[in-house]
Amino acid sequence: MPDTETDPAAPEIHLIPLDAIDPEALARDRATTYEDALAELQSSIAANGLRMPIEIFAIRNAPGRYALISGHRRLTVFRRLHALGADPEKYATIPAFIRRPESIEAAFAAMVEENEIRAELSPWERGRIAVAARDAGVFPTIDAAVETLFASASAIKRRRLRTLASLVETMDGTLTAPETLSLRQALRIAAAVDRGYADLICHALEENTLRTSEAQWATILPILVESETTDPVEPKARNGAPGRPRRTWTAPRHSIRVWREKTPEGWRLNFTGRDAHGDLIDRVFDEIERLFSPAR
Repeated sequence: MPDTETDPAAPEIHLIPLDAIDPEALARDRATTYEDALAELQSSIAANGLRMPIEIFAIRNAPGRYALISGHRRLTVFRRLHALGADPEKYATIPAFIRRPESIEAAFAAMVEENEIRAELSPWERGRIAVAARDAGVFPTIDAAVETLFASASAIKRRRLRTLASLVETMDGTLTAPETLSLRQALRIAAAVDRGYADLICHALEENTLRTSEAQWATILPILVESETTDPVEPKARNGAPGRPRRTWTAPRHSIRVWREKTPEGWRLNFTGRDAHGDLIDRVFDEIERLFSPAR
């Protein structure tokens, strides 16, 4: 670490209590933490100490509290070593650079650049860090975040990043392991969301009890195919006004949900909820028979 006493140009290093740092105040760009890498880092820090301080900034309206910019793994290791109790005083605080508001943008960009070099970020993670930076007030918009954090990317890649960031905004917390999605998979979901299928995707995932990433992809794949093969233009309303995009599922009552699903054989209507019992289905069949029976 720099010697601030002999190097006046070096930034000041502060010893910050572990419990004063919120590691999740900003969503991390690396959504997946690899245990082998953490174990290796823990051995290194225990033997040689911390070579590079973490980066933090003061949280507004929370005196004495800090948000983590970079160093998530280092902070995790310090917390593990502190919990082990071998030297609780040594690991009760961690060396940190406290970044000022005017330097936070640069610190964020450096964090992304560091991760891009060390381990390529997944498409979801790239979109996620842009949303996190915007939500934290580091950048006013997602566009500004993408332009700064991924300044070296081509115009096409930055356009994809904005699409991915929009997908994160809509679907974050819905998918079990979105960081495992390939770029093609993520863009297919984003296109379906853009065509109005977000509600149907979310509902299908809620109804599916299998939570693995493979099972979730299998669940939503028919919906993606539907979105890619169905004409998005809807009929005009009865008064002649342009038609609104039709909802692919609706909740006529809080206790019933009806949603449609494209299958290789045609279309399937799904009824779920407390009132989705046999009597309701009988009435639906009666109505279908009335609609399609020959006119008398």
